[in-house]
Amino acid sequence: MMSVKVLLGLERALRFSHALIQLRALRRLDARRTPWRAAASGLPSLAASPGPPFPCHHSRRLAKGLKRDPKVKPKQEKQEVEIRQRMTVSELARAMGKDIDHVYEALLHTSINLDSLEPDSRLQDHWIKEVVKKSGMKFKWATLTVEKDRENKDVERRPPPDPAVLVSRPPVVTIMGHVDHGKTTLLDSLRKTQVAAMEAGGITQHIGAFLVQLPSGEKITFLDTPGHAAFSAMRARGALVTDIVILVVAADDGVMKQTVESIEHAKKAKVPIIVAVNKCDKKDADPDRVKQELLAHDVVCEELGGEVQAIHVSALKGENLMQLAEATVTLAEVMELKGDPTGFAEGTVIESRTDKGKGPVSTAIIQRGTLKKGCVLVAGTSWAKVRFMFDENNRVANEAGPGAAVEIVGWKELPAAGEEILEVESEQRAREVVEWRTFVEEQEKMQADWQVIESKQQEHDDAYRKEREGLAHLSWRKRRMALHSANKHRMGSRPSEKASPTGPTLSVIVKGDVDGSVEAIMNILESYDADEQCQLDVVHCAVGDISENDIALAETFSGVIYGFNVKANKAIQQKASKLGVQLKMHKIIYKLIDDLKEELSSRLPPTVKQHIIGEATVLATFEVTMGKKKVPVAGCRVKKGELDKKMNFRLVRNEEVLWEGLLTSLKHMKNDVQTVKNGMECGLSLDKNVNFMPGDEILCLEDVKVEQKTSWDPGF
Repeated sequence: MMSVKVLLGLERALRFSHALIQLRALRRLDARRTPWRAAASGLPSLAASPGPPFPCHHSRRLAKGLKRDPKVKPKQEKQEVEIRQRMTVSELARAMGKDIDHVYEALLHTSINLDSLEPDSRLQDHWIKEVVKKSGMKFKWATLTVEKDRENKDVERRPPPDPAVLVSRPPVVTIMGHVDHGKTTLLDSLRKTQVAAMEAGGITQHIGAFLVQLPSGEKITFLDTPGHAAFSAMRARGALVTDIVILVVAADDGVMKQTVESIEHAKKAKVPIIVAVNKCDKKDADPDRVKQELLAHDVVCEELGGEVQAIHVSALKGENLMQLAEATVTLAEVMELKGDPTGFAEGTVIESRTDKGKGPVSTAIIQRGTLKKGCVLVAGTSWAKVRFMFDENNRVANEAGPGAAVEIVGWKELPAAGEEILEVESEQRAREVVEWRTFVEEQEKMQADWQVIESKQQEHDDAYRKEREGLAHLSWRKRRMALHSANKHRMGSRPSEKASPTGPTLSVIVKGDVDGSVEAIMNILESYDADEQCQLDVVHCAVGDISENDIALAETFSGVIYGFNVKANKAIQQKASKLGVQLKMHKIIYKLIDDLKEELSSRLPPTVKQHIIGEATVLATFEVTMGKKKVPVAGCRVKKGELDKKMNFRLVRNEEVLWEGLLTSLKHMKNDVQTVKNGMECGLSLDKNVNFMPGDEILCLEDVKVEQKTSWDPGF
């Protein structure tokens, strides 16, 4: 009989064999169904190798685990990005569903100059592909649609009129000359008004357009242009729309800078000149000297054998004004000035401004046709349906024919001074013209921007190529390290460059009453050439009164608001005061510029200059033993001012500076003293061993802080 132990052993062996058979069957079944699962999980294939026998409980767990092994997800496809040629940085980021910084990061360590990239910068095709590839995406080119050329919707002047429809028109006469030579006073006397008294500082700062009717019945449209140096563009516009130029020259002052400029404007516009020699009532008046000075500029008066009329007048006393008016009318008759009063109106914007009650307003000279209420006009990229027209006396005008000057109300946007005014059939036509002109401007700007980008990119590529050529002799490993070091240096230097500007910065916001005033101020600011002292940043410029947006902008940029002939209501002033924003309001342009120069100067750090407060002469030299050292001492007499021990000193011999520093001792009659006055003798030693000689000069210097002044000179 078999023992109990043997029977138990056989039973265990049978059970183990049965479990092993089940396990191998499971392995074969699993290998046939999912042969890739074991390989994907990193375990050895059970079907390929039976392996050592496992205990039953481990086999069950393994079989259980194999059955519950999760499915591995298939590999995801790359995101597809639709690209097109000349995409901007922002457009590419939008197409990829990323932010702009992602595009910048993808272009790191490439030859492209990241400093020149802006969100609206256009990228070359290979850089667009590079960004997409580095982002783990794939690209496809957008379907190209052939866009038809846009139809030209612009409007142009009409062809020359039929001579049969022409009628006489008032001449347009521009009064030009140097500032304060009496142009506006002359016009006042002709109009019997007091325009000059209303002008800030007594000088004209806009183009004034007036229709003057003489006692004889003739009408003349006068344009009064500013004579100040800041208003050169206004004078140029006045000359281009005029028939005759009256050049006003003061008999006591002669030909000045703006007089010469006015002559040049008249010559460029090819219009005749009448010289009005003003202020002939003054004691020091010399009309003959004025005529001689005009010869140097090819203006030859009739008295000197030329064809230019010269009338001696006194605008203040009204002397010879009728003679000047008759000379103007006579010249106009000789020129046979005529206009076409029929058809659509044409003209030129002389000035534009924003009126609180009327909105955008423009002063215009009508050159052809008749302008009436309800007409639809286009000027540049602005259009208007005429709501009202006003004459020079602010009276409502029903119509304006050739040669008339009127104020036009009804503009959707403020037209720029100097723009050509053309009447169109309807508001729809006006919108088409404005859209076309805006499109043309955008295309021109885009082309200009693209040329600048290509130029900068070419410069950067050339620099990158030159840098690589300089490293051509190195091994690839050393070359890569050198380029990495250079890129790291450049990347590290950028923040410091932005954080450390060359000097202080003044941000300004400019507001003016009319377009021409803002233009004049901006022309002056364009001449600013002192950036090494203080950077001048014009944040914003516009026409109109000071607004809350201006205050917010000034606060953001820590700027100063300069207003010219504009207002700021009490609420605006209170808000500016609360936020610490400076409002500087002016009515005279040169005072505004002087204020700006003072503000620029206030931003500059003071300079330190040394002033001599005392002088002494060395009479004798000797040495004093101090411890183990012998110190040279100079016996001196103060000959001017006083010597102060705490100040800096300078030793001069034969006009050559030998030493500059501090005194270690100053004695009078063997007593240490702080100061020695004029005429007294003293002994002194320096903080450096210097061999004195009789006759040497000792100068006592005081450091004085001096406020800097801006070096910018606007020219007046």
